[in-house]
Amino acid sequence: MANRIEKRNLSTIPVGSLGMIPLEGCKDLGKKIDQYLVKWRTDRNNEHKTNLAFSGYQRNSYILDANVPRFGTGEAKGVINESVRGYDLFLLVDVGNYSLTYSLCGYENHMSPDDHYQDLKRIIAAVGGKARRITVIMPFLYESRQHKRNHRESLDCAIALQELVRMGVDNIITFDAHDVRVQNAIPLHGFETIQPAYQFIKGLLGRTKDLKIDSNHMMIVSPDEGGMGRAIYIANVLGLDMGMFYKRRDYTQIVNGRNPIVAHEFLGSSVEGKDILVIDDIISSGESVLEVATELKAKKARRIFIAATFGLFTEGLKIFDHAYENGIFNQILTTNLIYQTPELLQKPYYINCDMSKYIAYIIDTLNHDTSISDLLNPNDRIQKLVNKYKKGKLK
Repeated sequence: MANRIEKRNLSTIPVGSLGMIPLEGCKDLGKKIDQYLVKWRTDRNNEHKTNLAFSGYQRNSYILDANVPRFGTGEAKGVINESVRGYDLFLLVDVGNYSLTYSLCGYENHMSPDDHYQDLKRIIAAVGGKARRITVIMPFLYESRQHKRNHRESLDCAIALQELVRMGVDNIITFDAHDVRVQNAIPLHGFETIQPAYQFIKGLLGRTKDLKIDSNHMMIVSPDEGGMGRAIYIANVLGLDMGMFYKRRDYTQIVNGRNPIVAHEFLGSSVEGKDILVIDDIISSGESVLEVATELKAKKARRIFIAATFGLFTEGLKIFDHAYENGIFNQILTTNLIYQTPELLQKPYYINCDMSKYIAYIIDTLNHDTSISDLLNPNDRIQKLVNKYKKGKLK
C-alpha cells in the first residue's frame, strides 16, 4: 500500500487544511481513518510542508470538534466548536446506525436514517459556508432504495442529493449505490460510487486457503438482474464464469411495500462441484440471498460464499445461524461501512472487510486535488493479490 502513495503526486498544494467530521454514528470508522491520515502525513517527506500553503498539514488529529445535542423534545442543533474557515471538509455519516438512541419526551428513541440525515444537514448548516470545500462521505446512500418512480410516489434519494448540493456540498462519495443513475439528479456536481471488490477478494482469500481460482472450480453468481454489473466485473477480473438468478415476482399484490418473490430462476452454466461467490450490494432480511444459496446447493454447488457491501440483517441473525448449521453457506462477507452488531462480529461464519484504509487513501488524495482513478479501479491490486495467493505467499 505504501507504494501506492509514492506513485501518486501528493506534493501538490492541498485544497485547504484537511478537516474531518464523522457524525456520531460513524465515530469508530472516523477514528480508524484519522489514524491512517496522521501516520502517513507524519511519515511523508514533503519538501513543501514548511510552505504557508501547507500550514496545518501535519497534525495529531484531523477530526474537528463537532456534535449534535438534542433538546428534551427530540429536536436538535449542529454545533462546531472550532474554526472551519478555509478547510477542506469531509463529513462522514452512517445513516443505517440504528444502535444510537436519544430521549424523546422521556422515551428512548432509536435513530432512523431520517434522523442521521437531518443531523448531517445540521452540521452542514453549522459550517455556514465558511469551508473551502465540503465532501460528504455517505457509504450507505440515504434512501437509495427509493431511487425510481414506478407509480405516484416520492423520489427520496434524488431529492436528498439535490438538497445537499443546494446547501453547499461539492462532492458526494458513496459505496455500491443501489442504482448509479441516481447521480443524474445532480449532473453538475461530483458523485462517486465505489465498489469494495478488492476488500471482498482480500477477505475471502485471507480466510479460505484452498480455493482454486479458475473457471473449472469457481464461479461468480449475481442473486438478481440488478447486480449483474458488479458480478460481471469480479468475474472478468478473476477470469471466472458467472451466473444470475432472475426474481420472478407476484405483481398482483404488495407485501411490505414490494411485490413478493415467487421463485428464483437460475441462468448460467452448471455449478456442480464449484465454489460459488454470491455478490450483492445489500443483505436486508437475508431471506432472498439464503433462498439463492439453497437453490445453488440443490444444484450441487460445493461451497458458497456470500459477499454484500452492506449487511443490514434487519430480521436478526437466527436465520443465518440456522442456514450455516445446515451447510447452506460457508462464509458471509460484509464491510464496516455500516453499523455492525457485536453479535455479528463474533459469528464463526462472518468475515469483516475493513474499509477505513481505503477511505483514508481517498480523503488524502482528494485533499491534494489529485486523481483517484487508480483507487476506483482495483484491477491491478486484485491481480497481485491473486498471484500471491496462488503462490502461497499471501499473509
